[in-house]
Amino acid sequence: MNNPLEVAVIGLGSMGYGMAKSLIVAGHKTHGFDVAPAQMARFLADGGAPGALTAVALHVDAVVVVVLNAAQTESVLFGEEGVVPNMKPGSVVLACATVPPAFARDMQSRCLAHGVHYLDAPISGGAAKAAQGRLSIMASGTPEAFAAAGPVLDAMSEKVFTLGDTAGAGSAMKAVNQLLAGVHIAAMAEAMTFGMTQGVSPEKFVEVIPECAGTSWMLENRAPHIVAGDYTPHSSVNIWPKDLGIVLEIAQEAGFDAPVTQAALGQFIEAATQGLGGEDDAAVAKVYAGQVGVTLPGAE
Repeated sequence: MNNPLEVAVIGLGSMGYGMAKSLIVAGHKTHGFDVAPAQMARFLADGGAPGALTAVALHVDAVVVVVLNAAQTESVLFGEEGVVPNMKPGSVVLACATVPPAFARDMQSRCLAHGVHYLDAPISGGAAKAAQGRLSIMASGTPEAFAAAGPVLDAMSEKVFTLGDTAGAGSAMKAVNQLLAGVHIAAMAEAMTFGMTQGVSPEKFVEVIPECAGTSWMLENRAPHIVAGDYTPHSSVNIWPKDLGIVLEIAQEAGFDAPVTQAALGQFIEAATQGLGGEDDAAVAKVYAGQVGVTLPGAE
């Protein structure tokens, strides 16, 4: 690599860890930070660069923020130990959490006040593609922000959608994607358990439906988790009350009714209420199974 950068990735969860590893593979000096010390130790063992965030922030070229929500993003950037006031002019923040568009625009304005570029850069593709550097990134920001973030985007993504020259457009597109993704997971769970009431086994469901018009990427990705009885969280139930809540918040501001999203959100909220929040989001099928009295694979 002719021009390796120094990058800090904040948030080493299932997505952030893979993104940080992709940056290392691409030749960038990459620091990783997380609230879980074990994740930071693991990242150092995998080739991550050492250093305290307060010190690293002074000289990094880019900070990639892969946290849960807007509140955590704001805390990382402008909280008590926020990085932006310490970042050098011309460096760039890539903000990857699902957030409302208005929040992204506010963060852009506040970053620019410190001479720091801000790229509204929500991500899609799952943990596997994050680890392969093959994410889809829905990005918006100034031409200068795109230029500063270019080598980082190249390392982490297979496709970067350039959606506008100001923050917010990327987050708007992510909201559209999350509406579909959340609804598709709930619809998959509903369809599978409905099929069980008619004698269609989960195994036969995943054999047939992916070859038919009713399939979706989420169905093909999540339904096998149910068949395996494995709810190890690749993306947890708890993600969806947050993300679909953001969708509905945006819809309400636009005066737009979203009844299908409301219905899907209700099922994820019920799953979380039943103690399933930390499980893979395919566990929403357990809500449907419990309502009708069918037994999912792996259930006692």
